[in-house]
Amino acid sequence: MYSTKVKSFVVADRIQQIQSIETNTMKKLLPAFLSIALAITATAAKEGGKKNKEKERIEVCFVLDTTGSMGGLIQGAKEKIWSIANEILSSKPTPELGIGLIGYRDIGDDYVTKVYDLSEDIDDIYAKLMKFQAGGGGDGPESVNQAIHEAVTKMKWDKKRDVLKLVFLVGDAPPHMDYQDDVKYQQVCQQAVKKDIIINTVQCGNNSRATPIWKEIAKLAEGDYVAIAQSGGVASISTPVDKEIALLNRELGGTVVAYGDASARRIVTEKSALADEATAEVAADRLSVLSLKSKAYSSFSGAAVAPGSIAVVDGDGDLIQSLASGKIGYDKIEDKKLSSKLKKMSAKDREKYLKEQVAKRQELQKRLEELLVKRRDYVSAEKEKLKKEGKADGFDAKVSEIISKRRK
Repeated sequence: MYSTKVKSFVVADRIQQIQSIETNTMKKLLPAFLSIALAITATAAKEGGKKNKEKERIEVCFVLDTTGSMGGLIQGAKEKIWSIANEILSSKPTPELGIGLIGYRDIGDDYVTKVYDLSEDIDDIYAKLMKFQAGGGGDGPESVNQAIHEAVTKMKWDKKRDVLKLVFLVGDAPPHMDYQDDVKYQQVCQQAVKKDIIINTVQCGNNSRATPIWKEIAKLAEGDYVAIAQSGGVASISTPVDKEIALLNRELGGTVVAYGDASARRIVTEKSALADEATAEVAADRLSVLSLKSKAYSSFSGAAVAPGSIAVVDGDGDLIQSLASGKIGYDKIEDKKLSSKLKKMSAKDREKYLKEQVAKRQELQKRLEELLVKRRDYVSAEKEKLKKEGKADGFDAKVSEIISKRRK
């Protein structure tokens, strides 16, 4: 048996050994702990930076008079909606863009208003716009009050105050002030100001009864008033590379593989068909918009743009874009979301076909990007010429000018 004194010595010695081991262990582990701590701190700072890095957002609602006298403007809007979007998205940094659409006529016409909510899917908005045809009207005043009221109250506007929210009221006739159920424009403008929505007015033609009211609406809603030709006054800018871009547009459309349920596949097919029918200028502006959007998304998320991953149709539903971007793997493709043509293929033949489409798109988009750079430079120079000559007074030029001013 150890004496109490010996026991105490042994215990003390053991404690000292343990403390020595712990000290040496901590010395060895300390660099690793510090490395981990620094990595955690760096990651937290990076993530915090991402959260603080708010992307600029712009929301634009076009409220268009679609009565019989507005045929020229409606056609101009169809031709220039992609050009306007292209102008907005070409700025640095590239903002998020949502576009809404309201067509209005009058009581007794085929419809009073048609409302299409704000959407980042510009292909979808373009498809809606293409269905607008001029008709009805003819009695002077139109349902302007109802149209702008629905623009302010029915659109799903972003509630953040730093989001630029713009309405463009485009027409040639004053509002009916005798409709008892209408919320009159004075009250609508007050509602708009409270929601940080700016109403700009674009008067087509020179109707003397419309002019003072168009100006008043813009003033009350803290917007701008501009007057343009009855036809819309849009100027077409053709470039030396438009024909080649149009050919690439059709070839790229041929690589689209609709993916999703039957409804989703139908929508993608319709978008692709509409793009295929576009004029060379519209096709070029559209492809430029899709390129800018894809690059901006990749830049904001910190990822590189994968070859062939730039969208060919706006929104979801193109399997080739999903495969090229890595969003979907070849082994994760669901048969039920495929067309009957692809379902009939063997797994091996299907994968071969899809890989061929991805490779083809990569090659086409490489050439397209080179042409889009040349086209942007050419169009920019031509627009400057038009400004100097005092000819930049059409619908698209005035809208772009107002948006640019408001962003600053």
